Amino acid sequence: MGINSVAVVADLGESFGNYTIGDDEALLGLVSSSNIACGFHGGDPRVMDRTVADCVERGIELGAHPGYPDLVGFGRRLIEATEEEIRTDVLYQLGALDAFARVHGGSISHVAPHGRMGSIAQTDAKHARAITDAVAAYNKDYLVICQRGLLAEESRKRGLEVGYVFLADRGYGDDGMPVPRSHEGGLLHDPELIGERCKQVVREGTVRSVDGNVVPLGHDADVLLLHGDHPSVLQNGTALRAALDAEGIRVTGLQEVLAEKAEKSQSSMAG
Repeated sequence: MGINSVAVVADLGESFGNYTIGDDEALLGLVSSSNIACGFHGGDPRVMDRTVADCVERGIELGAHPGYPDLVGFGRRLIEATEEEIRTDVLYQLGALDAFARVHGGSISHVAPHGRMGSIAQTDAKHARAITDAVAAYNKDYLVICQRGLLAEESRKRGLEVGYVFLADRGYGDDGMPVPRSHEGGLLHDPELIGERCKQVVREGTVRSVDGNVVPLGHDADVLLLHGDHPSVLQNGTALRAALDAEGIRVTGLQEVLAEKAEKSQSSMAG
């Protein structure tokens, strides 16, 4: 595909009270963008404040990571909620993170729905509508990070720009979509493999599935995601950056990646 740049993002700020999730300080040295928990599946006001401040200080893009109100299940359980409940829960979380961003002199770049809320929104119209209604009502300049499916479609209907994400540490099926964590190979533990497959995704737009087949993703990989709660996230991130550097792929913010892609598309059409 000839892509020269990509964003690398990690889920950050997911600690809560006395409970620490991941190593945000170390991850900040490996990423260009952040998905910051907004207090529902993880995070609290103190964690949000500290995480936003650290990201702004280092020039890392701020992203909102809204999820279900599910601290116990870390947002990875399906919550039976109405469309109105989903919309207002997302809106509430956007406003909360935006408050900290403003105080620290930053601004939110994108929204990346977390966990089960994010995954079901790829195929469930109620979730896709509710999430995108909240984002569009709050700020139409926010990008939506997602995979192909209804969330991307509903985002575009509302005039929201989409950044396609590849889950760097997750296994993919023959349909070009992530398999459940419970599936064999659903969570990857080999940092070198993670780096090599991300290089393949960026350059070729394909991934080797858990069944061993090379399958197309069906879209560019604008952003590569590292899960902050993965037990080997630092090793994964280090190997990922090394693989991208060796391939000459520049790591930058998502806004810049999409601007570069749009420029290339216009040049191609003009030629």
